[in-house]
Amino acid sequence: MKPICVKCERFYRPKKNGTPFVEMMPKGGPQVAPPGTSDRDMWQPYKLWMGDLWSCQGCGHELIVGTGSNPLSEHFKPDFEAQVKAWDAKLIVNDC
Repeated sequence: MKPICVKCERFYRPKKNGTPFVEMMPKGGPQVAPPGTSDRDMWQPYKLWMGDLWSCQGCGHELIVGTGSNPLSEHFKPDFEAQVKAWDAKLIVNDC
């Protein structure tokens, strides 16, 4: 079943399959960095993922679903930064 927008009572629709994003990890531990966009400098890259971007055609809300069970790359791998750049991963997720 497709994801459902509770607000609009509609199904989400696929917008872009294969959307890269970077999962971040807090610098100094999870108690130090608040999740979200308020303190981006307190986060550092952790894992590169790929998922599918869906949107609600009613309100325009977007979400990513359908990620693989394993990341494309991880921060300790020598080619991590090159992979992030090659996949043009602009979306970051500051949460854990």
